[in-house]
Amino acid sequence: MKIILGGIIHETNTFSTLRTKAEDFQVKRGNEILSEEPWRSFKSVRWGLTLIAYAPPHGLVEKEAYLNLKSEMLSYLRDSLPADGILLSLHGAMEVEGIGSGEVDLVRDVRETIGEDIPVAASLDLHGNISRELADETNVLTAFRTAPHRDVVQTKARALKHLIKCIKRGLKPVNVLVKVPMILPGEFAVTEVEPAKTLYSRLYEVERMDGIIDASILIGCAWSDTPNTSLSILVVAAGRNHIERARELAEGLALEVWAKRMEFKPEATLLSAEEAVREALKYGGKAVVISDTGDNVTAGGAGDTTILLEELLQAGVDDALVDSIVDPEAVFTCAQTGEGSKVSLELGGKLDRVNSRPISVEGTVKHVDYPKLAVVKVDGVEVIITTKRRVLITLGEFREAGINPLRKKIIAVKVGYLFSDLRRIARKSIWALTPGFTSLEIEKLPYRRIKRPIYPLDGEFEFYEL
Repeated sequence: MKIILGGIIHETNTFSTLRTKAEDFQVKRGNEILSEEPWRSFKSVRWGLTLIAYAPPHGLVEKEAYLNLKSEMLSYLRDSLPADGILLSLHGAMEVEGIGSGEVDLVRDVRETIGEDIPVAASLDLHGNISRELADETNVLTAFRTAPHRDVVQTKARALKHLIKCIKRGLKPVNVLVKVPMILPGEFAVTEVEPAKTLYSRLYEVERMDGIIDASILIGCAWSDTPNTSLSILVVAAGRNHIERARELAEGLALEVWAKRMEFKPEATLLSAEEAVREALKYGGKAVVISDTGDNVTAGGAGDTTILLEELLQAGVDDALVDSIVDPEAVFTCAQTGEGSKVSLELGGKLDRVNSRPISVEGTVKHVDYPKLAVVKVDGVEVIITTKRRVLITLGEFREAGINPLRKKIIAVKVGYLFSDLRRIARKSIWALTPGFTSLEIEKLPYRRIKRPIYPLDGEFEFYEL
C-alpha cells in the first residue's frame, strides 16, 4: 500500500499587520518527515514523501512563499504517483495574500493532479475554519479534540488509520459539514472545561455508530476574518449510502453546540492589565500566572507589546517574570554587553505598532543564549527577550534560560489558555484583557468578510439553516 504524505500548516491571524514569510516556515522534505511520529510507526506503509511545512501562527502568508511551497509539494507528488491514497497535514485556517484559503487552494490542486478516484484524508487543528469546498474535495477530515492541544500525534495517526481502512475496504467516504453561525476565541473553549468537555466527549459516541468513520467539532479561528470563519461540525460517512445518517448526526451536534452558546466563556475572570496585576499581588503566594491575552503568540500575536511589563514596573512588583518580549535588537545588545553587565534598551513595541510602543528600560543582563534569547532584570522584573516570536512553556525551556518559575511571585505569559507545564505550576491563573492582534473583545474587531448574522457579534437570532 502506497500513501503520499505532505502538507502546509499555518494558522493565520488576519488582524495582524505582519506577514508570514518564507523564512518563517520550517520545512521537512522526503525522509526527514519520517523522523516524526506517527509516521515511523506505520511500518507496513510504503511512503511517497513530499514536504511538510509549518509556520507558527502569524499574519497573512505571503503569496510567493505559499506558491513556492505548493509548487514544490506538487512536483514531489507527481513524481510519487501512482499511489493508493493521499494524506495531508493541514491546519484549516491558513489565509494567503491574494488567494484566500490556502487549504482549499492546495487541496484543489492536489485533486486536479491525482484525479477523483484516489482517496484523500487530512488532519486538522480544531481551530480551523472549514469550507464546503475543502470538505467536498477530500474524503476524510479529522481534527484535534483537545485544547490546549495534546493529541496532535494521535489525530494524525487517526487520519492515517482511516485512510488505510478506506483503501483496504474500497470505501469512498464523504465529509458531511454543518456550519454553526457562531465564533469563539479559542480561550472560550478549553476542552477540559464545560461545555466543551461534554460536547467533545460526544464525538466518541457518534463515530461508533454504523456507517460513520469520524466526527469533529472545530471551534474555528476567531482572529481570521474569512467567509468560512465560524464553528464547524464534521461527520464522515463511510459511503454515499450513509450520508443521510451522517447529516442527521452532524445537525444534532450543531444544535447541541448552539444550545450551549452562552455557556462558552474563559476559565478565569477577565481583568484589565492594571486590575490583573493588583489581583495577583493580593494573592501573596508564588507562581501566579497572568495571561497576556491580547498578545497571544500562539494565536498570531506580535509577541512584543509592553503593556503588562509597564504595569508590573509601575506597581513596583518584586520577583516577577515576563515571558516574553520578542526584540532581536535587544538580544544582540545584551549579547554584546555580556552577562552581569548593566544595559539600556528601547524594548518591544516594534512589531505591533498599533497597540504598543517601545519603552526605555535599564537593567542587568542575567542570562544570554545568543542568538535565541536573553534575560534582563529591570527593577524587580526579569524579562525574557527573544529573537523570534515565542513563549517559553515548558520547565525545560525555563531551566535552559536560567529561570525557576516556581520561585517567581508573578509570571506574565503571552498566551491565552495555559499549556501543560504552565497549567501545572500556576498556583492561580489570571487573564488580562489586554489590547493586541488577539484581543478577546472580538466584538470590537473590524470584521468585514465573515458571513452574517453570527453570534455573538449580532446578538441573539434564530438558527434555522443547517
